[in-house]
Amino acid sequence: MRQEAPVVRLYDPTLRQPVWVVTRYKDAVELARDPRFTKDVKKLPEDSPHRQMRSADMEAISRHMLSADPPDHTRLRSLVSKAFTPRRVEELRPRIAAIASQLLDTAKDPGSMDLLDAFAFPLPITVIAELLGVPVEDRDQFRDWTTTIISPPSEGNLEPLREAGRQFIQYFQQLLARRRADPRDDLLTALMSAEEQGDRLSPLELMSMLFLLLVAGHETTVNLIGNGVWALLNHSEQLERLRANPALIESAVEEMLRYCGPVETTTQRWAAQDAEFHGQVIPRGETILASLLSADHDPEQFPEPERFDITREPNRHIAFGFGIHFCLGAPLARLEATIAINLLLERLPRLRFGVDPSELRWRDGILVRGLQRLPVAF
Repeated sequence: MRQEAPVVRLYDPTLRQPVWVVTRYKDAVELARDPRFTKDVKKLPEDSPHRQMRSADMEAISRHMLSADPPDHTRLRSLVSKAFTPRRVEELRPRIAAIASQLLDTAKDPGSMDLLDAFAFPLPITVIAELLGVPVEDRDQFRDWTTTIISPPSEGNLEPLREAGRQFIQYFQQLLARRRADPRDDLLTALMSAEEQGDRLSPLELMSMLFLLLVAGHETTVNLIGNGVWALLNHSEQLERLRANPALIESAVEEMLRYCGPVETTTQRWAAQDAEFHGQVIPRGETILASLLSADHDPEQFPEPERFDITREPNRHIAFGFGIHFCLGAPLARLEATIAINLLLERLPRLRFGVDPSELRWRDGILVRGLQRLPVAF
């Protein structure tokens, strides 16, 4: 597609709608900057199927910064950006290391585990739940809801997504009521304070922001750790190189993000008006996505893109997106992955696949790139 149809109109069989896909690196970057394409579904025609799909339940978890254009996007992002500055994130280092170490202590005895269930999932969900001020013991419930909501609908049936949305909203309405009665020093209380200022964060935006932070705060890092370990175990020479020199971990994580990043495509943009883009006319209201993984394997940008090289330099991947929607949690995801993977290799020197790698299966859908399971032995 990069060579022959870099901007191509495909058909989404689950949503039963056309979708344009951009596959070249330079085009993906350009799309991220192009103001003719909107993130705000309310800018589409009233009869747009995308607007009609948004029930009240889905709307209440969709009014966040990833589905907004400036100036709303700017306002929403500024409300949470202080919690994710490099300095604030660095302060979490001891706690992240303690959680990771504790997880390995409990998983170590049998000599095998599903790395996703036992380590890659509980680490980031615990970190983001503590940061937000959400009960960590409810983490399995969050996982069920988020997995359902971001999975492609089965045969176009949106009801499971809507039901998960309803349950999520109900849970957080109860939690917010408790927190209003008992404020604490956490991000949840800080966001509620912003909501109470009236014009800064509406109740709908508050609920949507909580959803985004909880989902993005763990889903991407789960798969960054899982995919990164998968890549290392598939490239034994790179694994040994990292074991011999743990100081390479930051460079290694950047290559994991490029080579097998946790997000396959950008979230939806729509043509606000008919828009010509690299020789193709995108009709008003139709969806356009960039394939981040395709862009990060573009030989025009990355020499030998199919080679996994933990010392690759330069490595200007776009695994976290580009432009104003660049991932706010990137510093946190990077820190969690560097701590988790180095600790894993240090504590489990005989780490290896627990099944034949050919048996591993990737999750359905084009948004998230992650394995269903990752059995390992040690």
